[in-house]
Amino acid sequence: MTELLAPAGNMEALKAAISNGCDAIYLGMQKFGARAYSSNFDLETLEEAIKYAHLRNVKIYVTMNTIVFENEIEEMKTQMNALNEIGVDGIIVQDLAAFDYLVNNFLDLEAHCSTQMGIDDLDGTLLFKHLGAKRVVLSRELEIEKVKEIKKLANIPLEIFVHGALCVSYSGNCLMSGLIGYRSGNRGRCVGSCRKAYELIDTTTQTVVGKSYILSTKDLNTIDNIEDLREIDSLKIEGRMKEPAYVANVVSKYRMALDHKITKSDKEDLSKTFNRTFTKGYLFHEDKKDITNILRPNNFGFEIGRISKIMKDMYEITLSQPLHQNDIIRISHNSEDVIVSVVKLYDKEGNLINRAENVCYIKIKEKVAKGDLVYITKDYNYYKTLETSLEKEFKRFDLNIKVYAYPDAKLIIDAEGLGFNYLYESEEILGTAINNPTTKDQIIKQFTRLNDTIFELNHVEYEQCNAFIPAKLLNQGRRDIVDALYDLKINSQKKRTKIPKEKEKISFSQVKPYFTATVNTKEQYDACISAGIKEVYFQNIIRRNQNDYKAKIGQLLIGGYGGIYHYRNTNPFVTDYSLNVVNATSCYELFKLGAKRVTLSYELNKKQIEDLVQAYVRENEGYPRLEMIVYGKAPLLFTKYCPLEKMDQCGVCKSRQYELKDEHGTFPIISHEDCSTTILNGKNLNLLDELDNLKNIEAYRLNFTVESKEETMEILKQALGKLDGTVSTSVFNQETDTRGHFNKEIM
Repeated sequence: MTELLAPAGNMEALKAAISNGCDAIYLGMQKFGARAYSSNFDLETLEEAIKYAHLRNVKIYVTMNTIVFENEIEEMKTQMNALNEIGVDGIIVQDLAAFDYLVNNFLDLEAHCSTQMGIDDLDGTLLFKHLGAKRVVLSRELEIEKVKEIKKLANIPLEIFVHGALCVSYSGNCLMSGLIGYRSGNRGRCVGSCRKAYELIDTTTQTVVGKSYILSTKDLNTIDNIEDLREIDSLKIEGRMKEPAYVANVVSKYRMALDHKITKSDKEDLSKTFNRTFTKGYLFHEDKKDITNILRPNNFGFEIGRISKIMKDMYEITLSQPLHQNDIIRISHNSEDVIVSVVKLYDKEGNLINRAENVCYIKIKEKVAKGDLVYITKDYNYYKTLETSLEKEFKRFDLNIKVYAYPDAKLIIDAEGLGFNYLYESEEILGTAINNPTTKDQIIKQFTRLNDTIFELNHVEYEQCNAFIPAKLLNQGRRDIVDALYDLKINSQKKRTKIPKEKEKISFSQVKPYFTATVNTKEQYDACISAGIKEVYFQNIIRRNQNDYKAKIGQLLIGGYGGIYHYRNTNPFVTDYSLNVVNATSCYELFKLGAKRVTLSYELNKKQIEDLVQAYVRENEGYPRLEMIVYGKAPLLFTKYCPLEKMDQCGVCKSRQYELKDEHGTFPIISHEDCSTTILNGKNLNLLDELDNLKNIEAYRLNFTVESKEETMEILKQALGKLDGTVSTSVFNQETDTRGHFNKEIM
């Protein structure tokens, strides 16, 4: 049966999701979750949430899908232990250290691979199945046919997003918020850099192509494709930052669709809570250029009319759909928004009304123009309807009872519910009925009073011999039975743990540091080879989320888990920065999979690197083999979407160069052959003056992207001089960030 998986940022949203028919909830705690700005749960409220959900046969998955720094490892383990104790069903993780601890220490706590892991192929799925995952959350860029193929061949439960906000970047492969604003998306603190307006600049001609919300994606909506989704194990709704009414609305509609009960009107109601307009996404082959809404990054609402007349102190609106008092509307005027709360609504004669169907009149302080479109962003009456659903019981569970009543004996009730049995025995002794013994109908009457519970009375058997049962005794028995069955259900939580196996130690002898290089052009490659760089990554790069695996010769630079699985037995390999390695355990796990060296994440600072190395030495009695990027324009995000095509520049990338620009800087665009895109930081990371402070790093990597051959040669000269001590000052002409994250604390 397909699982409908709903988000919950707080207890109210959790109840809204359950009351509207979800099968499972995913939520986060105060730490380690990828939505740090959501209200989230502490251990006490989470335990309450689990009891509430489990009584209703709804599962709870906790997100611990951030990267985990070395000084947080013990806290991460403590949190997982606590989650196991209170009966969490599964934990969603990104970091290999979190995954490793989860699969090796718990028997019943499922390990789910987060979409932040970037798993988008059969190879990556098989790798984590082999390592012990119980579910894989696939990347949102996959087509439904590919999802079904992976499902068939991997034979492991799969989860996909079906509704809600989309990241323009492959999840987990976006450093934009972290490297620019020092609020890392991989730490759950994304500031939404992609939701800003940017200028697109043709740097070849130095012209501005346009300014828009060029990276802001529409919201995913696949409800029209529900039949194609039924064979997928779990359908996930995004929205832990959303209000309970949003959760209620979306969950109820997907529940209707899965139960074959949805109408066209129901589907249209999805627009009545927050949306950025909708896309069917890559999942159902949306044209890439239609993935984004470049006009606005926030709530779009739904169109209900237009300004049809401007009067002295009033505006006339001709309506296509009804407008009510207390609705909130948005009037689109000259690419700007006028937001109006409709406190007062008038008819043609100037009378106050609470509803209008064809035409109405409102007072607005701001100036708007005839013809401006009007949208509802909050339908007051619809929200009131949603609020009534927030704590209703979506379904009730059968309560079956057998009642034994004999004079001069205790009342005995054998009850069954939620898969458990409970034998109730009264404290009082029953008396003999003088005239009217208690009937079966009287018992049914008292036991149908279950509206404040999750039960409904199903089957009643009554065995008696002229006994009288006081109504208060039946009521007490009903309450005690309900409480006892609740306790039996809650106390059945699984809390088993494993005894982890002792790990083989893996360590390497230290060698004199040297340079490697990543290049983007043949000219850069030739410059590196002529400068004596022994390891240059060019045609031997297997990028994360670009997994067209072909036979390769020699050592590879691999950026994704699928690549590791595919080439593990055929090629030596180094893992790339995109695996987000920030702790010793992740290094160890990659070495165990065959990595020759591990490239550290861009998101580490100096102290965190030292902590990682010390922990590795302590645990393995020797050093790791590490690589670190010390120069270059960092990749801020990698996306399947092409912003140039959106701005009618398709194909021009072959002859021109482009960049995005905001008030803080510029961001070069690299267009790949498959029309995917990398957006770079305009400033160069430059740690060449810090090489003496980079202890225990085997390979320093120079990352060349948009540099010319001459610039590449100059940088190589400077870098090699720094390594052998022949050059003491930098003569780079490019704008640089001399520290990057190296001396900064990353949130």
